Amino acid sequence: MSQQEAPSRELDDSADRAEMPTVDRLLLESITTLLLSAHAFLTETAERAADPPSAEIAIDVASFSFERVKERLSSDERLAFVQMLTDIRLLYVRKRDA
Repeated sequence: MSQQEAPSRELDDSADRAEMPTVDRLLLESITTLLLSAHAFLTETAERAADPPSAEIAIDVASFSFERVKERLSSDERLAFVQMLTDIRLLYVRKRDA
């Protein structure tokens, strides 16, 4: 084995040991990211106006994803995500109707 092969083999071995996150965890991270993005789209700054249509898309996708995974969550996790979705939906309605 050449010296050039050794580092790549070490990287391959460490990748095998890394644990792959579950699809549930990946979806929860995606939902959280979408909700944070929706909040950012609804927030006006000196540089940009609020963007309710983009926020609506982010909220819709987060809601759909949550519906797919909610039965696999603990009751505390489910409650936390329901609260986050409710809060961002209320903010969306206030911004949309303003």
